[in-house]
Amino acid sequence: MGSKQKSVHYKCGRDARAPSIQNSLLKWFSGNARDLPWRRNRTPYTAWISEIMLQQTQVATVIDYYNRFMKRFPTVELLAKARLDSVLKLWEGLGYYSRGRNLHKAAQTIVRDYDGQLPDTVEGLQKIPGIGRYTAGAIASIAFNKPASILDGNVIRVLCRVFRIKSNPKDTATRNQLWHLADSLVHTKYPGRFNEAMMELGATVCTPSNPLCPACPLQKYCGAFAHNEQNKLPVKQKQAKLPHYTIVAGIVYKDDKILIDKRRQNALLGGLWEFPGGKKLKNESFKAAVAREVKEETGIEIEVGKRLCIVRHAYSHFKITLHAYLCRYQSGIAQPIGCDAVKWILPHGLKKYAFPAANLKLMPCLKSAGVL
Repeated sequence: MGSKQKSVHYKCGRDARAPSIQNSLLKWFSGNARDLPWRRNRTPYTAWISEIMLQQTQVATVIDYYNRFMKRFPTVELLAKARLDSVLKLWEGLGYYSRGRNLHKAAQTIVRDYDGQLPDTVEGLQKIPGIGRYTAGAIASIAFNKPASILDGNVIRVLCRVFRIKSNPKDTATRNQLWHLADSLVHTKYPGRFNEAMMELGATVCTPSNPLCPACPLQKYCGAFAHNEQNKLPVKQKQAKLPHYTIVAGIVYKDDKILIDKRRQNALLGGLWEFPGGKKLKNESFKAAVAREVKEETGIEIEVGKRLCIVRHAYSHFKITLHAYLCRYQSGIAQPIGCDAVKWILPHGLKKYAFPAANLKLMPCLKSAGVL
């Protein structure tokens, strides 16, 4: 029987190869860093906005959102004064909307309690809404040149391969081990540049599948490369099957206006507007589900008409099939019973409000039906 391979465990002290790894990586970064908008005008504010947007989101997706956001809110003071609806509208389509809500809340905190200045330490930054350990380390090192380590998905992948970590990076013990490794490697003189180089390497060379090992500046230090395990590390956790929900929504007319409501702030996709609706119950007809959901959310009675369209969408933790129906208002006064707010608006006004991705997919259907 063959012996079971074990992960290599590292102590908290500085890795002996750290200077060589640092020099190789910084030299590579000098010639390979991408020209990104947040790198052109580096301030604590731009570092903060970009790092929040880049959480679980690819650079190519973030660039346009970042440029629009900074044009609209070039300072923390303007962001703090903005309406949350305006912030979420700019965030529309970027996903993980709690990030947008936390940005707005954090801006108000920074202006009110910190004289408009972001704290310059990891500890201080973590007191700001929406800033955790990784983001605090990124801002502290990149904006304030503090020797703080970072650990995002790209850095985890690089560390797991270079140091041949063969346990699940989502396990607490392994995550602590990775933080110790990141601490041991961070450059004390150029911490921000080193951290950016680590993230850049993971994003462009040490990619999740088929990494570009011949172009990697850390190839000679990489345990995974030495054992031909690049595509096996990091160890991947078996993904559970995403749950699926059948959802209904009512496009409710009253004269020439349409009813929309705002999701509760503490709910999934909180603060976004939507067409009233929700989950269809087992053995419930689609039309009955629409009438029930609209009444539970807004208190009005409706006549459910024909089905407008069906859209399918996958969020990060579940999938939905959304059935949208054209409906006619019958009676009652629309009020926020199962939501935070309700509004009757003209169809052309829909573009002013931030909607979840699944609701956005209904817009072409509305246009085809002559509603928009």
